Amino acid sequence: MKSDVIHVTSSGEGIALALQQTEAVAAYKSLSKKDGLHLRLLAEEMMGMLRALTGDQEADFWIEDENAAFCLHLKAQVRMNTDLREKLLSASTSGKNAAAKGVSGKIRDLFSRMLEGSGDVDAYASGFTVPGAESMSVSDAAAVAKNAPLTWSFNRYKASAAADPAGKEEWDALEKSVLSNVADEIEISIAGGYVEMIVYKKFE
Repeated sequence: MKSDVIHVTSSGEGIALALQQTEAVAAYKSLSKKDGLHLRLLAEEMMGMLRALTGDQEADFWIEDENAAFCLHLKAQVRMNTDLREKLLSASTSGKNAAAKGVSGKIRDLFSRMLEGSGDVDAYASGFTVPGAESMSVSDAAAVAKNAPLTWSFNRYKASAAADPAGKEEWDALEKSVLSNVADEIEISIAGGYVEMIVYKKFE
């Protein structure tokens, strides 16, 4: 099932409606009170990130579900350019840690940088995936992935932090975050002139 698409803005337009729709989806799918609250919490986190973006930003929000697996979408248009793609491709292999504080802050910061079509994204390197990039040089990966979607995965980023002996503080922060404890996965991808954040949650 796919819900209605709600247009939301960083100034707050449509956000109340998006949260109401989230509650309606939970009710329609007969989620328990706890699960319904978790679904709304995830939507609230996404709307909070949108509100925190600089400038006048607009996006579309909707929810899809199948067999108790829910995907919350936030999709915004961006002007893709060569410089940004090169930075994203470079980020997929450079392995640096993010400077933004807190999980929501990191995800919002990355979403914002990708949305703006400029800025340094290398700080989020360990979460990026590019088809075949692991076994290629950055230049070769750029050629292969010229028109391919680029995706950042929170789980991949978290696993990298856990494996880094010097990243204990980072790992502890990730483990204590609301998003980390509620969401199953968070992805941010850029393709076809759009940046999209998807938050995944499956209820048992």
